[in-house]
Amino acid sequence: MMNPSEAFSVSYARARARFLAAAANANLPVVSHLHPLAGRDGEELAMDVVLDGEPDAQRMLIVSSACHGVEGYCGSGVQVYALHDEAWRQQARAQGVAVLYVHALNPYGFSHVRRTTHENADLNRNFHDFSKPLPVNLGYRNIHALLLPEQWPPDAANVAAIADYVEKNGARAFQSAVSGGQHEFADGLFFGGTAPTWSNQTIRRVLRDYARTATRIAWIDLHTGLGPSGLGERICACKDDPVALARARQWWGGTGATPVTSIYDGSSTSALLTGLMWMAFYEECPQAEYTGIAMEYGTLPFPEVTQALRAEHWLNKHPEAPPALAKQIKQQMMDAFYTDTDVWKERIVSQARESLFQAVAGLSA
Repeated sequence: MMNPSEAFSVSYARARARFLAAAANANLPVVSHLHPLAGRDGEELAMDVVLDGEPDAQRMLIVSSACHGVEGYCGSGVQVYALHDEAWRQQARAQGVAVLYVHALNPYGFSHVRRTTHENADLNRNFHDFSKPLPVNLGYRNIHALLLPEQWPPDAANVAAIADYVEKNGARAFQSAVSGGQHEFADGLFFGGTAPTWSNQTIRRVLRDYARTATRIAWIDLHTGLGPSGLGERICACKDDPVALARARQWWGGTGATPVTSIYDGSSTSALLTGLMWMAFYEECPQAEYTGIAMEYGTLPFPEVTQALRAEHWLNKHPEAPPALAKQIKQQMMDAFYTDTDVWKERIVSQARESLFQAVAGLSA
């Protein structure tokens, strides 16, 4: 068995190299969808896809990383570990479940230590029918200027104004306004875009290429940034469907697992969101029964994560910022979405491994 800490990386280039090496070690071919831009260090960027199992399998599990780029430092480690985990691979094969690994849904954000795509879009708010009117987030409109002030760090007046908003409206309302998604401010936080991003179009192509023949499909999308440090919250990643939620809770809510939560009934640490990535499944693979979760691993308290996001977005608007400040902000982002300790990594792998086996059992039931 691989040591969990050996599966994780602190650069996109190294993470990709480890993923490709793990696929080669498992004798699995890789299909790479190249990104049009280069990485932070000039490296090639790609959404890399590996299928472990039969192409015509009726049961499929999708395991994806870096929907929110910087969160890929965690998700990639899970994928690398899984490809080295022979007991896990044998169990999936024995149950006739093909496992589709999608490494780096958003390779640009992964490499550049950003949560967003190169279009400054939050990929998990970008799956809309853009021919129709887009949702309006009035809460975000009211605080956009406060979230991204002209100077960084924010002055005392800005800090007081944010605190006043939270006191008057509540922490949950503040979280919803900030993270619920918005389409009005292209330079703002949690911008859902006004057209499909490169990553949106590419993951749809992957679904069409690999998942059109399966009749039962599960999806585990790996995330970080919400909840207690190291705890993997299983958030139902389906449309608002009581049957799918019940199935997800039956599969992933067993002994030792945290209960499956939902953004629709208020049980999740996440706010109610729109434009979610897994909505593409219903359009691209209508032939299959679908059950999914977002595995959300905690890092730092929400106020610290929000502050890191504000700082990084400010930096993106101010490339002239002093190098020392830019370096500090990027490290702040890494700390908000990736905890570089052996204890944290071991907890991440342990919970992910449990969810993988549970998914195969559910698909096979």
